[in-house]
Amino acid sequence: MKWLFFRRLAGVSAMREVRVLGHAFSPTTMLEDFSRLYGAAGGIASFLGQVRAGTAQALELLHYEPLTLPGMEALADQALERFSLHGVLAIHRTGHLSPGEPIVLVAAAAPHRREALQAVDFLMDHLKSAAWFWKRELRADGWHWIEPRKQDISDIARWA
Repeated sequence: MKWLFFRRLAGVSAMREVRVLGHAFSPTTMLEDFSRLYGAAGGIASFLGQVRAGTAQALELLHYEPLTLPGMEALADQALERFSLHGVLAIHRTGHLSPGEPIVLVAAAAPHRREALQAVDFLMDHLKSAAWFWKRELRADGWHWIEPRKQDISDIARWA
């Protein structure tokens, strides 16, 4: 696993890995590698978002490349500064996805579980509602753009 960023925050070494991928990835492998790096962490939390099965036959994720990776890196930096973390992982897919395929994986390693859990929640709230991605679903009657729900907006507001 290639780490793209390393820095010291309050005397603690913190790393982040952020990727935008146009191809499938293995969440299991990513989490195993991440966990191996932080074997001494008190808590490692993660979230995996995947394409729901049901009415959608497919999901397409588009993004604005000049902003996506820098924006995700800035978000990971915010998590590192806001929470007491050893490391952050943020992986997001783009392109055409089928039901069951992973879309996003975030993970955080911290001395204690609460910081890891809060960091993952913070990252996902921002990626879900204020990120540089546009989603549309293919349904029986054609393509439909997906807008953030009211709940998504209120979720992100709690971090202000």
